[in-house]
Amino acid sequence: MLKTTKLNNFFVGICLMTFALQNKANAQLVIGAPNLGFSQACASDSFNSYEATFIFSPESALNASNQFSIELSDADGDFSSPTVVYTSSPGWITTSPATLSFSIPETTAGENYKIRIKSSSPAATSSPSSAFAAYYKLQDSPFTINNLVSTGAYCIGGSYLLTIDNPGTGNNDSPLNYPSLTFNWFKETGPTTSVFVAEGTTLSVSEEGTYFVETNYGSCTSNSFSNRVTISEASASGEADATIASSLGNPYCPEQGLTTLNTIGGNSYQWYKDGNEIPNATNQMYQTDESGTFSVIVDLGDCSASGSIELVSELFESEINVDETNNMLEGETLTVTVTTTAINPEFNWYFNNQLMVDETENTIDATEFGDYEVVITETTGCTGSRSYQFTIEQGVDPFPDVNKIPNVISPNGDFTNDTWVIPLKYTTGTNTEIVILNEQGKVVFQTIDYQNNWPENNLNLTNINQLFYYIITTADGKTKKGSITIVK
Repeated sequence: MLKTTKLNNFFVGICLMTFALQNKANAQLVIGAPNLGFSQACASDSFNSYEATFIFSPESALNASNQFSIELSDADGDFSSPTVVYTSSPGWITTSPATLSFSIPETTAGENYKIRIKSSSPAATSSPSSAFAAYYKLQDSPFTINNLVSTGAYCIGGSYLLTIDNPGTGNNDSPLNYPSLTFNWFKETGPTTSVFVAEGTTLSVSEEGTYFVETNYGSCTSNSFSNRVTISEASASGEADATIASSLGNPYCPEQGLTTLNTIGGNSYQWYKDGNEIPNATNQMYQTDESGTFSVIVDLGDCSASGSIELVSELFESEINVDETNNMLEGETLTVTVTTTAINPEFNWYFNNQLMVDETENTIDATEFGDYEVVITETTGCTGSRSYQFTIEQGVDPFPDVNKIPNVISPNGDFTNDTWVIPLKYTTGTNTEIVILNEQGKVVFQTIDYQNNWPENNLNLTNINQLFYYIITTADGKTKKGSITIVK
Protein backbone atom coordinates (compact mmCIF):
# COMPACT_ATOMS: atom_id res chain seq x y z
CA MET A 1 0.00 0.00 0.00
CA LEU A 2 2.87 2.40 0.85
CA LYS A 3 4.67 1.61 -2.41
CA THR A 4 1.48 2.36 -4.41
CA THR A 5 1.05 5.76 -2.69
CA LYS A 6 4.69 6.80 -3.45
CA LEU A 7 4.28 5.76 -7.06
CA ASN A 8 1.11 7.80 -7.37
CA ASN A 9 2.83 10.87 -5.86
CA PHE A 10 5.70 10.49 -8.35
CA PHE A 11 3.35 10.47 -11.32
CA VAL A 12 1.46 13.48 -9.92
CA GLY A 13 4.78 15.42 -9.66
CA ILE A 14 5.71 14.56 -13.23
CA CYS A 15 2.34 15.77 -14.42
CA LEU A 16 2.60 19.03 -12.53
CA MET A 17 6.10 19.71 -13.93
CA THR A 18 4.98 18.93 -17.46
CA PHE A 19 1.97 21.23 -17.03
CA ALA A 20 4.19 24.09 -15.83
CA LEU A 21 6.59 23.68 -18.75
CA GLN A 22 3.71 23.62 -21.19
CA ASN A 23 2.30 26.81 -19.66
CA LYS A 24 5.67 28.59 -20.11
CA ALA A 25 5.99 27.32 -23.65
CA ASN A 26 2.48 28.50 -24.46
CA ALA A 27 2.90 31.91 -22.73
CA GLN A 28 2.60 34.79 -25.23
CA LEU A 29 5.35 37.43 -25.34
CA VAL A 30 4.13 40.94 -26.08
CA ILE A 31 6.66 43.54 -27.36
CA GLY A 32 5.76 47.22 -27.30
CA ALA A 33 6.46 49.55 -30.22
CA PRO A 34 10.03 50.91 -29.98
CA ASN A 35 10.51 54.41 -28.63
CA LEU A 36 13.13 56.30 -30.69
CA GLY A 37 15.93 58.19 -28.98
CA PHE A 38 16.26 60.52 -32.00
CA SER A 39 14.10 62.56 -34.38
CA GLN A 40 16.06 61.84 -37.57
CA ALA A 41 19.04 59.66 -38.47
CA CYS A 42 21.56 61.77 -40.41
CA ALA A 43 24.49 59.36 -40.51
CA SER A 44 28.02 59.65 -41.94
CA ASP A 45 31.37 57.89 -41.65
CA SER A 46 32.04 59.92 -38.51
CA PHE A 47 28.72 59.19 -36.76
CA ASN A 48 26.30 56.28 -37.16
CA SER A 49 24.83 55.17 -33.84
CA TYR A 50 21.18 55.44 -32.77
CA GLU A 51 19.18 54.11 -29.80
CA ALA A 52 15.71 52.66 -29.40
CA THR A 53 13.98 51.58 -26.17
CA PHE A 54 11.20 48.97 -25.92
CA ILE A 55 9.26 47.04 -23.29
CA PHE A 56 8.16 43.41 -23.32
CA SER A 57 6.04 41.19 -21.08
CA PRO A 58 6.16 38.79 -19.41
CA GLU A 59 9.91 38.52 -18.79
CA SER A 60 9.41 34.88 -17.75
CA ALA A 61 8.33 34.00 -21.28
CA LEU A 62 11.86 34.44 -22.65
CA ASN A 63 13.81 31.28 -23.34
CA ALA A 64 17.56 31.09 -22.71
CA SER A 65 18.27 31.06 -26.46
CA ASN A 66 16.18 34.14 -27.25
CA GLN A 67 17.64 36.91 -29.40
CA PHE A 68 16.14 40.34 -29.95
CA SER A 69 16.66 41.98 -33.35
CA ILE A 70 15.87 45.36 -34.93
CA GLU A 71 14.42 45.45 -38.44
CA LEU A 72 14.52 48.56 -40.65
CA SER A 73 11.75 49.13 -43.19
CA ASP A 74 12.21 50.55 -46.68
CA ALA A 75 12.04 54.32 -47.31
CA ASP A 76 8.21 54.15 -47.39
CA GLY A 77 7.88 52.38 -44.02
CA ASP A 78 7.11 48.98 -45.60
CA PHE A 79 8.43 45.79 -43.94
CA SER A 80 7.93 43.44 -46.91
CA SER A 81 11.72 43.08 -47.21
CA PRO A 82 13.14 44.49 -43.98
CA THR A 83 16.83 44.96 -43.23
CA VAL A 84 18.14 43.58 -39.95
CA VAL A 85 20.30 46.33 -38.40
CA TYR A 86 20.89 44.73 -34.97
CA THR A 87 20.81 41.27 -33.35
CA SER A 88 21.50 40.62 -29.66
CA SER A 89 23.50 37.73 -28.26
CA PRO A 90 21.43 34.69 -27.11
CA GLY A 91 19.93 35.27 -23.66
CA TRP A 92 21.64 38.66 -23.27
CA ILE A 93 18.45 40.70 -22.74
CA THR A 94 16.30 39.36 -19.89
CA THR A 95 14.66 42.41 -18.30
CA SER A 96 12.23 45.05 -19.53
CA PRO A 97 12.57 47.84 -20.60
CA ALA A 98 15.64 47.39 -22.85
CA THR A 99 17.63 49.92 -24.88
CA LEU A 100 19.47 48.88 -28.05
CA SER A 101 21.92 50.72 -30.31
CA PHE A 102 22.03 50.24 -34.08
CA SER A 103 23.52 51.74 -37.25
CA ILE A 104 21.84 52.43 -40.59
CA PRO A 105 23.15 51.01 -43.92
CA GLU A 106 25.03 53.28 -46.37
CA THR A 107 22.17 52.88 -48.87
CA THR A 108 19.65 54.51 -46.52
CA ALA A 109 17.88 57.55 -48.02
CA GLY A 110 14.29 58.60 -47.28
CA GLU A 111 11.87 60.43 -45.03
CA ASN A 112 9.56 57.61 -43.78
CA TYR A 113 11.66 54.82 -42.36
CA LYS A 114 10.42 52.77 -39.40
CA ILE A 115 11.90 50.09 -37.17
CA ARG A 116 10.37 47.19 -35.26
CA ILE A 117 11.61 44.71 -32.64
CA LYS A 118 11.50 40.92 -33.06
CA SER A 119 12.27 38.07 -30.65
CA SER A 120 13.33 34.58 -31.70
CA SER A 121 12.30 32.39 -28.75
CA PRO A 122 9.42 32.74 -28.35
CA ALA A 123 8.81 34.42 -31.73
CA ALA A 124 7.14 37.80 -31.44
CA THR A 125 7.11 41.09 -33.35
CA SER A 126 6.39 44.59 -32.11
CA SER A 127 4.37 47.25 -33.80
CA PRO A 128 6.39 49.64 -35.99
CA SER A 129 7.94 52.76 -34.52
CA SER A 130 6.91 56.23 -35.60
CA ALA A 131 8.29 57.27 -39.00
CA PHE A 132 11.60 59.11 -39.19
CA ALA A 133 13.92 60.59 -41.84
CA ALA A 134 17.13 58.62 -42.38
CA TYR A 135 20.04 59.30 -44.72
CA TYR A 136 23.60 58.04 -44.87
CA LYS A 137 25.59 61.03 -46.12
CA LEU A 138 28.36 59.50 -48.23
CA GLN A 139 29.60 62.98 -49.16
CA ASP A 140 28.90 65.96 -46.95
CA SER A 141 31.18 68.84 -47.93
CA PRO A 142 30.87 71.78 -50.36
CA PHE A 143 31.61 70.98 -54.01
CA THR A 144 31.97 72.95 -57.23
CA ILE A 145 29.96 73.46 -60.39
CA ASN A 146 30.86 75.32 -63.61
CA ASN A 147 34.59 74.93 -62.80
CA LEU A 148 34.02 77.45 -59.98
CA VAL A 149 33.32 80.19 -62.56
CA SER A 150 30.70 82.41 -60.98
CA THR A 151 28.86 83.39 -64.17
CA GLY A 152 27.51 81.97 -67.40
CA ALA A 153 25.75 83.42 -70.44
CA TYR A 154 23.51 82.24 -73.26
CA CYS A 155 22.41 83.77 -76.54
CA ILE A 156 18.87 85.07 -76.99
CA GLY A 157 16.63 82.05 -77.36
CA GLY A 158 19.41 79.69 -76.23
CA SER A 159 20.42 78.02 -72.97
CA TYR A 160 23.44 77.41 -70.72
CA LEU A 161 24.37 74.01 -69.25
CA LEU A 162 25.42 73.87 -65.61
CA THR A 163 27.27 70.73 -64.52
CA ILE A 164 28.70 69.32 -61.31
CA ASP A 165 32.49 69.24 -61.62
CA ASN A 166 34.19 65.86 -61.56
CA PRO A 167 36.76 65.89 -60.14
CA GLY A 168 36.69 69.67 -60.16
CA THR A 169 39.35 72.12 -59.01
CA GLY A 170 41.60 72.04 -55.95
CA ASN A 171 40.44 69.75 -53.17
CA ASN A 172 36.91 69.55 -54.55
CA ASP A 173 35.18 66.39 -53.27
CA SER A 174 32.85 65.77 -56.18
CA PRO A 175 29.61 63.98 -55.17
CA LEU A 176 29.63 62.39 -58.63
CA ASN A 177 32.16 59.98 -57.15
CA TYR A 178 29.21 58.38 -55.31
CA PRO A 179 26.81 56.97 -57.97
CA SER A 180 23.95 56.38 -55.53
CA LEU A 181 23.50 60.09 -54.76
CA THR A 182 20.83 62.30 -56.32
CA PHE A 183 20.75 66.08 -56.65
CA ASN A 184 18.30 69.00 -56.44
CA TRP A 185 18.87 72.27 -58.33
CA PHE A 186 17.61 75.59 -57.00
CA LYS A 187 17.24 79.18 -58.19
CA GLU A 188 17.69 82.02 -55.72
CA THR A 189 14.64 84.20 -55.13
CA GLY A 190 16.19 86.40 -52.46
CA PRO A 191 19.27 86.77 -50.26
CA THR A 192 18.23 83.78 -48.14
CA THR A 193 15.45 82.14 -50.18
CA SER A 194 15.34 79.86 -53.20
CA VAL A 195 12.96 77.72 -55.23
CA PHE A 196 13.38 74.12 -56.42
CA VAL A 197 13.99 73.86 -60.19
CA ALA A 198 14.87 70.28 -61.15
CA GLU A 199 16.67 67.06 -60.27
CA GLY A 200 19.78 65.63 -61.95
CA THR A 201 23.54 65.99 -62.34
CA THR A 202 23.15 68.85 -64.89
CA LEU A 203 20.79 71.76 -65.40
CA SER A 204 19.98 73.49 -68.70
CA VAL A 205 19.27 77.15 -67.89
CA SER A 206 17.27 79.39 -70.23
CA GLU A 207 16.22 81.97 -67.65
CA GLU A 208 18.45 84.58 -66.04
CA GLY A 209 19.18 84.12 -62.36
CA THR A 210 21.52 82.64 -59.78
CA TYR A 211 21.58 78.85 -59.47
CA PHE A 212 23.08 76.20 -57.21
CA VAL A 213 22.69 72.49 -56.47
CA GLU A 214 22.49 70.38 -53.30
CA THR A 215 22.95 66.68 -52.72
CA ASN A 216 19.50 65.28 -51.97
CA TYR A 217 19.66 64.28 -48.32
CA GLY A 218 16.10 65.47 -47.69
CA SER A 219 15.68 66.98 -44.23
CA CYS A 220 19.26 65.89 -43.43
CA THR A 221 20.77 68.15 -46.10
CA SER A 222 23.50 70.29 -44.53
CA ASN A 223 26.98 70.80 -46.01
CA SER A 224 26.81 69.10 -49.42
CA PHE A 225 26.08 72.09 -51.65
CA SER A 226 27.71 73.90 -54.56
CA ASN A 227 28.91 77.40 -55.30
CA ARG A 228 26.45 79.91 -56.80
CA VAL A 229 26.50 80.69 -60.55
CA THR A 230 24.75 83.73 -62.03
CA ILE A 231 23.43 83.17 -65.55
CA SER A 232 22.61 86.07 -67.89
CA GLU A 233 21.29 86.48 -71.42
CA ALA A 234 23.42 88.16 -74.08
CA SER A 235 22.44 91.69 -75.06
CA ALA A 236 20.60 92.50 -78.26
CA SER A 237 23.98 93.30 -79.83
CA GLY A 238 25.05 89.70 -79.27
CA GLU A 239 27.61 90.36 -76.54
CA ALA A 240 27.87 88.93 -73.01
CA ASP A 241 30.30 89.01 -70.10
CA ALA A 242 32.66 86.10 -69.50
CA THR A 243 34.01 85.80 -65.97
CA ILE A 244 37.53 84.39 -65.52
CA ALA A 245 38.38 82.50 -62.31
CA SER A 246 41.91 81.68 -61.09
CA SER A 247 42.19 78.28 -59.37
CA LEU A 248 44.90 79.58 -56.98
CA GLY A 249 43.15 82.88 -56.37
CA ASN A 250 44.33 86.35 -57.33
CA PRO A 251 46.97 87.31 -56.41
CA TYR A 252 48.40 83.81 -56.23
CA CYS A 253 51.67 82.32 -55.01
CA PRO A 254 54.01 81.10 -57.75
CA GLU A 255 55.47 78.56 -55.30
CA GLN A 256 52.15 76.71 -55.54
CA GLY A 257 52.74 76.06 -59.25
CA LEU A 258 50.61 76.96 -62.23
CA THR A 259 47.22 78.57 -61.73
CA THR A 260 44.36 77.49 -63.99
CA LEU A 261 42.22 80.19 -65.56
CA ASN A 262 38.63 79.07 -66.22
CA THR A 263 35.88 80.86 -68.08
CA ILE A 264 32.23 80.22 -68.95
CA GLY A 265 31.28 77.32 -71.22
CA GLY A 266 30.95 77.89 -74.97
CA ASN A 267 31.66 76.43 -78.39
CA SER A 268 35.22 77.74 -78.77
CA TYR A 269 37.73 79.95 -76.98
CA GLN A 270 40.71 82.23 -77.61
CA TRP A 271 42.96 83.51 -74.81
CA TYR A 272 45.05 86.71 -74.83
CA LYS A 273 47.78 88.16 -72.62
CA ASP A 274 48.28 91.93 -72.48
CA GLY A 275 46.22 92.23 -75.67
CA ASN A 276 48.27 89.70 -77.62
CA GLU A 277 46.81 86.41 -78.80
CA ILE A 278 48.31 83.37 -77.06
CA PRO A 279 49.07 80.70 -79.68
CA ASN A 280 47.17 77.42 -79.23
CA ALA A 281 45.32 78.75 -76.15
CA THR A 282 41.91 77.68 -77.40
CA ASN A 283 40.44 75.67 -74.52
CA GLN A 284 38.06 76.65 -71.74
CA MET A 285 41.02 76.53 -69.34
CA TYR A 286 44.47 78.13 -69.59
CA GLN A 287 47.39 77.57 -67.19
CA THR A 288 50.04 80.16 -66.36
CA ASP A 289 52.52 81.24 -63.67
CA GLU A 290 52.87 84.81 -64.95
CA SER A 291 51.40 88.18 -64.08
CA GLY A 292 49.52 90.27 -66.61
CA THR A 293 46.16 91.09 -68.13
CA PHE A 294 44.59 87.87 -69.38
CA SER A 295 41.45 88.01 -71.49
CA VAL A 296 39.30 85.55 -73.41
CA ILE A 297 36.69 85.57 -76.16
CA VAL A 298 34.09 82.79 -75.96
CA ASP A 299 32.00 81.77 -78.95
CA LEU A 300 28.48 81.00 -77.71
CA GLY A 301 27.05 80.19 -81.14
CA ASP A 302 24.82 83.06 -82.22
CA CYS A 303 26.67 85.47 -79.92
CA SER A 304 29.94 85.81 -78.02
CA ALA A 305 31.20 86.67 -74.56
CA SER A 306 34.44 88.31 -73.43
CA GLY A 307 36.16 89.01 -70.15
CA SER A 308 39.53 89.78 -68.57
CA ILE A 309 41.43 89.45 -65.30
CA GLU A 310 44.40 91.38 -63.90
CA LEU A 311 46.41 88.40 -62.68
CA VAL A 312 49.10 88.98 -60.06
CA SER A 313 51.74 86.34 -59.37
CA GLU A 314 53.81 87.32 -56.38
CA LEU A 315 54.93 86.21 -52.94
CA PHE A 316 55.49 88.46 -49.95
CA GLU A 317 58.92 89.88 -49.16
CA SER A 318 60.88 89.20 -45.96
CA GLU A 319 64.37 89.32 -44.45
CA ILE A 320 66.22 88.18 -41.34
CA ASN A 321 68.77 90.11 -39.27
CA VAL A 322 71.33 87.32 -38.75
CA ASP A 323 73.85 85.46 -40.91
CA GLU A 324 73.66 81.80 -41.84
CA THR A 325 76.41 81.11 -39.26
CA ASN A 326 76.66 83.10 -36.04
CA ASN A 327 79.08 82.94 -33.09
CA MET A 328 77.95 83.49 -29.52
CA LEU A 329 79.62 83.07 -26.15
CA GLU A 330 78.29 80.87 -23.37
CA GLY A 331 75.62 82.78 -21.41
CA GLU A 332 75.01 85.33 -24.16
CA THR A 333 71.75 85.89 -26.09
CA LEU A 334 71.30 86.45 -29.82
CA THR A 335 68.11 88.33 -30.71
CA VAL A 336 66.81 87.13 -34.07
CA THR A 337 64.14 89.13 -35.92
CA VAL A 338 62.40 88.64 -39.24
CA THR A 339 60.54 91.41 -41.04
CA THR A 340 57.92 90.72 -43.71
CA THR A 341 55.25 92.28 -45.89
CA ALA A 342 53.05 89.18 -45.49
CA ILE A 343 49.40 89.78 -44.61
CA ASN A 344 48.42 88.22 -41.27
CA PRO A 345 51.68 86.27 -41.06
CA GLU A 346 52.25 83.22 -38.88
CA PHE A 347 55.71 82.43 -37.52
CA ASN A 348 56.93 78.92 -36.72
CA TRP A 349 60.41 78.61 -35.16
CA TYR A 350 62.39 75.36 -35.04
CA PHE A 351 65.46 74.39 -33.01
CA ASN A 352 67.33 71.30 -34.18
CA ASN A 353 64.25 70.36 -36.28
CA GLN A 354 61.89 70.55 -33.26
CA LEU A 355 59.03 73.08 -33.23
CA MET A 356 59.44 75.76 -30.55
CA VAL A 357 55.76 75.74 -29.54
CA ASP A 358 55.95 78.89 -27.39
CA GLU A 359 57.61 81.02 -30.08
CA THR A 360 54.96 82.50 -32.39
CA GLU A 361 56.16 86.09 -32.89
CA ASN A 362 58.57 87.52 -35.46
CA THR A 363 61.46 87.61 -32.99
CA ILE A 364 63.17 85.23 -30.57
CA ASP A 365 66.01 85.45 -28.05
CA ALA A 366 68.26 82.50 -28.87
CA THR A 367 70.40 81.27 -25.95
CA GLU A 368 71.48 77.80 -27.15
CA PHE A 369 73.96 76.63 -29.74
CA GLY A 370 72.51 74.67 -32.65
CA ASP A 371 70.53 74.83 -35.89
CA TYR A 372 67.50 77.11 -36.20
CA GLU A 373 64.80 77.69 -38.79
CA VAL A 374 61.89 80.12 -39.06
CA VAL A 375 58.96 79.58 -41.45
CA ILE A 376 56.87 82.65 -42.32
CA THR A 377 53.39 81.90 -43.68
CA GLU A 378 51.02 84.47 -45.15
CA THR A 379 47.49 83.46 -44.17
CA THR A 380 45.48 86.06 -46.12
CA GLY A 381 45.51 86.86 -49.82
CA CYS A 382 48.41 85.22 -51.62
CA THR A 383 48.96 82.46 -49.10
CA GLY A 384 52.45 80.99 -49.16
CA SER A 385 55.58 80.47 -47.07
CA ARG A 386 59.24 81.46 -46.89
CA SER A 387 61.85 80.01 -44.57
CA TYR A 388 65.28 80.94 -43.23
CA GLN A 389 67.87 78.63 -41.69
CA PHE A 390 70.74 79.75 -39.49
CA THR A 391 73.23 78.24 -37.06
CA ILE A 392 74.57 79.54 -33.76
CA GLU A 393 78.02 78.25 -32.79
CA GLN A 394 80.03 78.78 -29.66
CA GLY A 395 82.44 81.66 -30.28
CA VAL A 396 85.78 82.59 -28.79
CA ASP A 397 85.98 85.39 -26.22
CA PRO A 398 88.37 87.96 -27.74
CA PHE A 399 89.18 89.34 -24.31
CA PRO A 400 89.55 86.47 -21.84
CA ASP A 401 90.97 87.29 -18.42
CA VAL A 402 94.43 85.71 -18.85
CA ASN A 403 97.23 86.12 -16.27
CA LYS A 404 100.35 85.80 -18.40
CA ILE A 405 101.66 87.10 -21.70
CA PRO A 406 101.97 84.05 -24.01
CA ASN A 407 105.12 83.49 -26.01
CA VAL A 408 103.74 80.82 -28.39
CA ILE A 409 100.69 81.01 -30.72
CA SER A 410 99.42 78.76 -33.55
CA PRO A 411 97.23 80.65 -36.05
CA ASN A 412 95.75 77.60 -37.78
CA GLY A 413 92.03 78.52 -37.64
CA ASP A 414 90.98 76.05 -34.93
CA PHE A 415 89.76 78.87 -32.61
CA THR A 416 92.38 77.84 -30.04
CA ASN A 417 95.44 80.04 -29.51
CA ASP A 418 94.97 81.53 -32.99
CA THR A 419 95.94 85.06 -31.89
CA TRP A 420 98.22 86.62 -29.34
CA VAL A 421 95.92 87.11 -26.32
CA ILE A 422 97.37 89.18 -23.50
CA PRO A 423 96.07 90.28 -20.07
CA LEU A 424 93.21 92.79 -20.04
CA LYS A 425 95.38 95.51 -18.42
CA TYR A 426 97.22 95.88 -21.75
CA THR A 427 94.29 95.68 -24.21
CA THR A 428 91.84 98.21 -25.66
CA GLY A 429 90.92 101.12 -23.43
CA THR A 430 94.13 101.09 -21.37
CA ASN A 431 96.14 103.39 -23.69
CA THR A 432 98.94 100.79 -23.76
CA GLU A 433 101.26 100.76 -26.77
CA ILE A 434 101.88 97.37 -28.38
CA VAL A 435 104.81 97.02 -30.81
CA ILE A 436 105.73 93.75 -32.55
CA LEU A 437 108.94 93.34 -34.55
CA ASN A 438 110.28 90.56 -36.74
CA GLU A 439 113.69 88.92 -36.40
CA GLN A 440 115.27 91.71 -38.46
CA GLY A 441 113.90 94.35 -36.07
CA LYS A 442 111.29 95.65 -38.49
CA VAL A 443 108.01 96.79 -36.95
CA VAL A 444 105.20 94.57 -38.28
CA PHE A 445 102.45 95.70 -35.89
CA GLN A 446 101.88 98.79 -33.70
CA THR A 447 98.80 100.11 -31.86
CA ILE A 448 97.61 101.80 -28.64
CA ASP A 449 94.21 100.04 -28.88
CA TYR A 450 95.07 96.35 -28.99
CA GLN A 451 92.12 94.02 -29.74
CA ASN A 452 93.87 90.67 -29.08
CA ASN A 453 93.77 90.22 -32.85
CA TRP A 454 97.40 89.78 -33.98
CA PRO A 455 98.15 88.31 -36.43
CA GLU A 456 95.12 89.31 -38.51
CA ASN A 457 96.65 88.34 -41.87
CA ASN A 458 98.88 85.66 -43.32
CA LEU A 459 102.43 86.38 -42.14
CA ASN A 460 104.09 84.52 -45.05
CA LEU A 461 106.16 82.52 -42.60
CA THR A 462 109.49 81.31 -43.96
CA ASN A 463 110.27 78.92 -41.10
CA ILE A 464 108.21 76.27 -39.37
CA ASN A 465 108.65 78.21 -36.11
CA GLN A 466 109.00 81.95 -36.79
CA LEU A 467 110.25 84.27 -34.04
CA PHE A 468 108.89 87.76 -33.28
CA TYR A 469 109.52 90.24 -30.48
CA TYR A 470 107.14 92.45 -28.55
CA ILE A 471 107.44 95.67 -26.59
CA ILE A 472 104.58 96.64 -24.27
CA THR A 473 104.61 100.20 -22.90
CA THR A 474 101.90 101.15 -20.43
CA ALA A 475 100.38 104.60 -20.03
CA ASP A 476 102.64 105.28 -17.02
CA GLY A 477 105.79 104.40 -19.01
CA LYS A 478 106.43 100.87 -17.71
CA THR A 479 107.79 98.48 -20.30
CA LYS A 480 107.66 94.72 -20.84
CA LYS A 481 109.61 92.89 -23.56
CA GLY A 482 109.67 89.33 -24.80
CA SER A 483 109.42 87.01 -27.76
CA ILE A 484 106.56 85.31 -29.61
CA THR A 485 107.05 82.04 -31.50
CA ILE A 486 104.59 81.35 -34.35
CA VAL A 487 104.03 77.63 -34.68
CA LYS A 488 102.72 76.60 -38.10
